Amino acid sequence: MLAIARPLALLRAILAAGVLLAAFSVEAEEYLGRDEFLHLAFGDAAPEMRTLWLTEETRAGAKAAVGWVPSALRLRYWQSGERTAWVLEDIGKDKPITLGIAVAGNRIDRVEVLAFRESRGWEIRYPFFTSQFSGLTLAADGYLSDSIDGITGATLSVRAVERVARLALWLDAQVQG
Repeated sequence: MLAIARPLALLRAILAAGVLLAAFSVEAEEYLGRDEFLHLAFGDAAPEMRTLWLTEETRAGAKAAVGWVPSALRLRYWQSGERTAWVLEDIGKDKPITLGIAVAGNRIDRVEVLAFRESRGWEIRYPFFTSQFSGLTLAADGYLSDSIDGITGATLSVRAVERVARLALWLDAQVQG
């Protein structure tokens, strides 16, 4: 009986480890594609894709203004008139969150979660959260012009969206001149 119990206990342990591993391995949940976001941001207008090179001067300015700058060498953005759209990523707790931010007239027009890879905090994708950003501007202190209500259990994801929104506003001001 003892000879059978050990292999069964080992099998149970292996199965339990597999279940735990499956529960903690999170793949990217894509909610919205880039082209779909751009259609939401610009409607039927055809925006021009542009590139912003992140020079040392730009990096220093972003770091001073909003406290954060992505590690990329360049950022792609789309522009039509005074409206820009940015697809940016920031880390929530451990993994990147891909966000689309549309800016018009120095104000956030819309925030969309394009892809989410964290194990928790996915509630940030819903309009009850993202709609809080509409109309906000970048204050002189580098923060948003109004506070954002957080989500219990999603603090790091909420902070990531706030950082990306601040950066998008700052970048928009740079390209608009």
